[in-house]
Amino acid sequence: MVDQQTIREVTYDLLRKLGLTTVFGNPGSTEQTFLKNFPDDFTYVLGLQEASVLAMADGFAQSTGKPALVNVHTGAGTGNAMGSLVAAYKGNVPLIITAGQQTREMVLCEPYLTNKDETLLPQPWVKWAYQPARAEDVPAAFMRAYTVALQPPAGPVFLSIPLDDWEKPALGPAVVRTVSHRVSPDSQRLHSFADRINRAQRPLLVFGPEVDRSGAWDAGVAFAEKVGAPVYSGPLPDRASFPEDHSLYQGVLPMTIAGVTEVLRGHDLVVVIGAQVFRYYPYVAGEYLPAGTELLQITSDPALAGAAPVGDSVIGDALLTLEQLVDMADDHSDRPAPATQARSRDIIDSASSPLASEAVWSTLSTVKPADSPLVTESTSTMAEQLRWLPTTRPASFFATASGGIGWGVPAAVGIALGDRARGVNRTVVATIGDGSFQYSVQAIWTAAQHRLPVVFVVMRNGEYSILKSFAVLEKTPGVPGLDLPGLDIASIAAGFGCRAINVDSTEKLAEEFSTALGADGPTVIVVPTKPQPAHLG
Repeated sequence: MVDQQTIREVTYDLLRKLGLTTVFGNPGSTEQTFLKNFPDDFTYVLGLQEASVLAMADGFAQSTGKPALVNVHTGAGTGNAMGSLVAAYKGNVPLIITAGQQTREMVLCEPYLTNKDETLLPQPWVKWAYQPARAEDVPAAFMRAYTVALQPPAGPVFLSIPLDDWEKPALGPAVVRTVSHRVSPDSQRLHSFADRINRAQRPLLVFGPEVDRSGAWDAGVAFAEKVGAPVYSGPLPDRASFPEDHSLYQGVLPMTIAGVTEVLRGHDLVVVIGAQVFRYYPYVAGEYLPAGTELLQITSDPALAGAAPVGDSVIGDALLTLEQLVDMADDHSDRPAPATQARSRDIIDSASSPLASEAVWSTLSTVKPADSPLVTESTSTMAEQLRWLPTTRPASFFATASGGIGWGVPAAVGIALGDRARGVNRTVVATIGDGSFQYSVQAIWTAAQHRLPVVFVVMRNGEYSILKSFAVLEKTPGVPGLDLPGLDIASIAAGFGCRAINVDSTEKLAEEFSTALGADGPTVIVVPTKPQPAHLG
């Protein structure tokens, strides 16, 4: 007679079949029954705090293009991870988040570490939250979690699992299912969109993160070139979806209603592909569209279609939609190319500290490898980054989708781990503000432990520069807590096991960056910089 398998054994077999053999976590007492006798064919990635753990899994999933498994500690650990969970949800990242729950027999009397209202806690930042009604349902719950996480729009899901479920007998092997993760647009509606695009005299295109996520980079370029229209990125992009050195590319749309309206003025049709309409912030009043301008939106997210204040929408995967639109579009490639601002390529040298942020970006443009992805969380220098380090390849620009800070450092670690898992050898470059670096500094320990090829460039301007810019815009003088004196970032980084250097000139920055590219593990380069007002137009 064959011994009956336990819930734990069946679940691990299912995870193997689904390719979920990397677990990101910080082990707690309510999770140890799941983690005990951890299988040799699985990898456990330890993070020192759950916010970093979840953001590392986020980066890993974005690198691999597959769901990632996260294990956090009951309600307290879920609470720690919430900020990173918001970013994963807004960024459509497929994560399966599991949290331990107290023993079923004790939950009613709420013992210590009980996850009270366990499915409510992660809301509204998960697509689905569930605690199995019985232990026997745990494997099927994982299967459902996997399918829900992948279905468009992709995103995180949450499972709460009582710690005594794992050793109970299973009903049998888990059922393995597959689901589609792309949605094709309604053919009739898409033909009507194509007709309006073909009749437009002065169209404008806006590409959003869904294009890059869906693998539609080349299809997007082909469509833009055939339409012959100027291309913008949506405001505050978390992925770049069009080559930023292309003759059609015009830059990133402003963040405000009034600012966007001015850019759109004079265009009779705006086509927004794979983006929200629009990521507005802060509030500067204006009309959503100028007179004489119509808008079409293509998105895989029904919620974004519903939230759009203007325009007509069609639901569809960016790749499938663009592939069809290329064939439907009339050839207007002979339209005059839009005017572009001349960009000076004169490298800015400086031997005095603090450096201007533009000098930092200028220097990085001379030493960053072309295939290195950029992870950035230096919000006040976005304009300088776009000027000096334009994104020219798919899946090579990553930023937070949520507006919170603390995502960039662990996401860079996760992207490097994901690259290693899929056999890609490249150095991840992470440009981080000194304020952002403190939110998730513990993630660099994981980078050091795994000897990951990551170069962190920390711009040390000694303040929350972006907030000072908002203080001017919003007329809020005297806000406390906007300065950051007394941070010895290099010493902190060294304490976590990273190679760490302070640099005081562009020459030294270039030299140390080049050295870091050959290092066996991560490097943290700290660059004192002058405060840089953000561009909030």
